[in-house]
Amino acid sequence: MFYLDCALNLPLNQTFTYSYSGEDGEIFVGSRVLVPFGARRLNALVVSISKDLPSNLPKEKIRSIKRIIDKEPIFPNSLLSLSFWMKDYYVSTLGETIFTMLPSAKRESSSVCFSFDSDFSFTKSLSLSEEQKKAITDILTSKKVFHYLYGETGSGKTEVFLQVAQKILDSGKSVIYLVPEISLTAQIIEQVKLRFGDTVATLHSALTPSQKFTEWNRILHGSAKIIIGARSAIFAPVKNLGLIIIDEEHDGSYKSGSNPRYHARQVAMYRASTSGIPLLMGSATPSVESWHLMNTGQLEKHILTKRLAGGSRPKISCIDLTKSKQDSCLSEELTEEIRSTLNQKKQVILFLNRRGFNHFFRCTSCGYEIICKNCSVPMTYHKISHRLKCHYCGWTQVPISFCPQCGSVDIGYSGFGTEYIEAETMAKFPNAKIIRIDSDSLSKKGELDEKLSAFRKGEYDIMLGTQMVAKGLNFPNLQLVGVVLADTGLHMPDFRAGERTFSLITQVAGRAGRFFPDGKVVV
Repeated sequence: MFYLDCALNLPLNQTFTYSYSGEDGEIFVGSRVLVPFGARRLNALVVSISKDLPSNLPKEKIRSIKRIIDKEPIFPNSLLSLSFWMKDYYVSTLGETIFTMLPSAKRESSSVCFSFDSDFSFTKSLSLSEEQKKAITDILTSKKVFHYLYGETGSGKTEVFLQVAQKILDSGKSVIYLVPEISLTAQIIEQVKLRFGDTVATLHSALTPSQKFTEWNRILHGSAKIIIGARSAIFAPVKNLGLIIIDEEHDGSYKSGSNPRYHARQVAMYRASTSGIPLLMGSATPSVESWHLMNTGQLEKHILTKRLAGGSRPKISCIDLTKSKQDSCLSEELTEEIRSTLNQKKQVILFLNRRGFNHFFRCTSCGYEIICKNCSVPMTYHKISHRLKCHYCGWTQVPISFCPQCGSVDIGYSGFGTEYIEAETMAKFPNAKIIRIDSDSLSKKGELDEKLSAFRKGEYDIMLGTQMVAKGLNFPNLQLVGVVLADTGLHMPDFRAGERTFSLITQVAGRAGRFFPDGKVVV
C-alpha cells in the first residue's frame, strides 16, 4: 500500500492523503490522479509518495484514489519546487499554484485574439550594427545573471534577442521567450518559426486545453527547444533551460489578475537565479523597478541608441490646452500639423486610449452621473449603437432623456473617445481617407490585419486608435503622431498611472520617423 500526498485545485492551505494499492502500475510524483473529495471527484497532483501512513491520520479515514490519469509524470521537480516558493511569496495555496501552471488549469478570460505586426525580420541573416554585436557578445560572456537591453523603439532589440537565443540553442540548451500579450504572439510565432522551424512551441490562454496539453508534452519530452508565449509560458516544463527572454518587460499584462497573483518577471528572476542561467529583459520604457536595478548595478544594462531603418528620434512637442482657446478636441497646432502632413502625401496616427463617443453622462442641475451597477465606473456613450456601455464588465443600457435623480432635462455628455475624434476629423479633413482601429470597430477575425495592411500600403491617410496602435507597428510613410488628451490615463485609480501613461506615449511616439528623419509627435 502506498500513501500519496496530493494537492487539489482548492483554496485550502493543505495537501490531502490518499491510498493506492499499486494494482494499476507504478505511480510517480508529478502525475495527476482522480480522487474522491466529499461527494465530488477531483483531479489532484501527487507531490510525495510514502509507504508509511502519517502518524496523525487514522487508517480507516484514508480513502483510495479512483484512477491514475498520467502514466508518467507531467510536472517536473523543478516546477514543484517553484510552486512551493510561489505559494509562500504570493500567499496562495499549493494546489491553486500548481494548477495555474498546468495546462488543464482554468483559463483566464481574455479579449479577442488580435495579431500585431512586430519588428521581427523575415530573413535568417541580418547585418548587425556595432551596438547590437557588442550587446550580444557582452550578454553571452558576462558572469551576471540578469541583463537588460535598453534601446529606443526601432533600434533592433528583437534581433539581439533572437541572435542570443540562436547561440543558446546551438549549445544544446532551450529558451523561454515571453511576450506581453496574446495579441502579439501570432505574428511572433510566425516569424520565429522561419528562424527555428519545428523546434518552436507556444503556450498562451488562447489555445484550447487540448492544444495547450499537446504543446506541454512536446516541451516535456524535449522536442520543442524554444517556447514562446504570454506570462503563463514562464511555467513551461523545459529540459535543460539555458535562457529566459522577456520582451517589453514594462507591460502590465505580465502581472496575473487572478489567484495566485504572480508577476512573470519575478518568477523568471527566481527560475534564472536558481538555475544559474541568464535572464534577458528589454524595453524602450523600462519599469521603475528595473530602472532602479539598472542604476544600482543589479541588472547589467546594454544600450542601443540608433534606429536601424534610417530614421531618427521624432521631434516631440507638448501643447498645454489650458493656455489656448479650444473649440474642438484637436488643438490648432495639431490640426495644422495634420494639414501639413497630408499636403506632403504622408500619413498620420491619432492616438486616444479611450473608446466610444462620449465618456460620461452628467446632470448639469444636480451633478448626477450614470455609473455601472457592477463596477462603479462611468458608462461610456457609443453613438453608433446608441447605448451606454461599461468597458470593464460589458453591461449596457439605453441612454436616458432626463435625470433620474432630480428630473431635470438639463443633461449632457462630457469627455470624448475615438468615435468622437473620428467624427471631428472627418469634418475637418473631408478629403482625407480615415480608418479607426479599436475593439469596437473590429468584429471579425483577421480584420485588424486587413486594416493595418491597407494603412501600410497607403490606402488611408489618417489612422485613429487606442493602445492597439501604440506598439510593434512599422509604417514607412508615417510622419506624424498626435496623442489626443494625453493625460486621460493619469486619472486612473492606479499607483502606476503615471508610469503607464509615460510608457504608452513613448511607445506610440516611436511609430513616427522610423524610416526617415522627419517624424513629428504632438502631445
